[in-house]
Amino acid sequence: MDISTLLINISFVMALGFYLIVNLQWYDYKISRVVLKHHKPLWHFTLFVFPFILYYISAQYFVFILALYLAVLSFWYYKLDKKLVFTWRVKRFLILLFVLTLFLDMLTAIKGMQGPSFVFLPLLLAYIGSKGVENFLFMTYKKEAHKKLMGRKDLKIICVTGSYGKTSMKNFIAQVLSKKYKVYATPRSVNTIAGLVRDVNMDLPDDCEVYVCEAGARLRGDIYTIAQFLHPQIAVVGKVGPQHLEYFKSVENIQRTKLEIIQSDRLEKAFVHHSVTDEAHDKVEFFGDAVSHVEATLDGLSFDMQLHNESLHFDTKILGGFNTINLEAAILVADAMEMDANDIVKAVGALKSVEHRLQRIDAGGKIILDDGYNGNIDGMLEGVRLLSLHPGRKVIVTPGLVESTEALNLEFIEAINKVCDMAIITGQLNTELFDKNLTGLEKIMLKDKGHLTKVLGERTRAGDIILFANDAPNFI
Repeated sequence: MDISTLLINISFVMALGFYLIVNLQWYDYKISRVVLKHHKPLWHFTLFVFPFILYYISAQYFVFILALYLAVLSFWYYKLDKKLVFTWRVKRFLILLFVLTLFLDMLTAIKGMQGPSFVFLPLLLAYIGSKGVENFLFMTYKKEAHKKLMGRKDLKIICVTGSYGKTSMKNFIAQVLSKKYKVYATPRSVNTIAGLVRDVNMDLPDDCEVYVCEAGARLRGDIYTIAQFLHPQIAVVGKVGPQHLEYFKSVENIQRTKLEIIQSDRLEKAFVHHSVTDEAHDKVEFFGDAVSHVEATLDGLSFDMQLHNESLHFDTKILGGFNTINLEAAILVADAMEMDANDIVKAVGALKSVEHRLQRIDAGGKIILDDGYNGNIDGMLEGVRLLSLHPGRKVIVTPGLVESTEALNLEFIEAINKVCDMAIITGQLNTELFDKNLTGLEKIMLKDKGHLTKVLGERTRAGDIILFANDAPNFI
């Protein structure tokens, strides 16, 4: 094997490996999800399978095909809105892939083997080897994190789960409790066992008194694993609905999975939304019915809530009537943490909206409701309802619901038809359904979100209100 052949083979394998690791990172490094659950499987054929076939049927001309492939792959990556994050896991995979490819190519040259060099084998070995290394490191890090948590006997751990609103609920609880305690909450939407292990090891402050985190799941047992790692003293199970049905198959399976969070050896109290179960438990208190007189406008939210047979009135700048569920949970947790009722009322009044979750932004004479991180039907319908309160033009930007059902998307479309003057549908997942059923308004099908800023600049004006409802990445 000459140097040019060696370089061509290494470049090709590394390019395939780059495509693979990008997709693995998107799908939590689960190869089964990359292969079976990918939202754009045609990418696999165009950027992996087809180039792989060409390599073996046109080996002597492959230098030209490689140049074209690298150009196409670069352009594909450039257009992505969710780029690869070069974590140590990614770096270890790429380094291992390079070493294995070089080793196999050198072995081929030494033995004088004829024909194309190894391509699939180094990818397979790198994936298996990387997975083994990561599993070993994860178990080591998990033991360290668990030891750190169990060594903090004074640390109160509050864990939140549910189908909808986990991150908002977590942040509201943290903000309210911070009026009395030193509180640390997991950043952004960190809610997997791997993310929590890293958070405990790297970022959990030594002096915090309360750790507020969330638990997410794709499979039965995911939340049980988190519960056995954290052993939270307080658990909150928010509203459960048909979210991620493609993984759980039924709402009943989702309910059972979410309830795994109460299987903690140190559990003192669990607040469970009545949509999850009605099965009594000595440590469970059901919630979701204590709020009344709700008024949700574009300026904020007000409501009354019964607490210990006393009616309390709350005013907050938080938007969205559905947030009363999250706020009720935060109030109950604060009460369980022995906060004074008047202090709880003041803390709720001072709450700040969670970024990208029905966050109001006033800019250039336009009102923007940024609900980009919300992907459930209740929240999206409430966003549309808030649009209806505005006297000017109403614009919605959305890919529709993801990992949901056609029936719920049709319900969402019906609400848009009644309220909106313009709908900009991004991505390709629900394009056909929305194009067919949106009526009586201006609609724009925008497959490439890279043009969104230009379209909004050209088609919207001062006085408009714009709702960004669910901002799914373009690989979905």
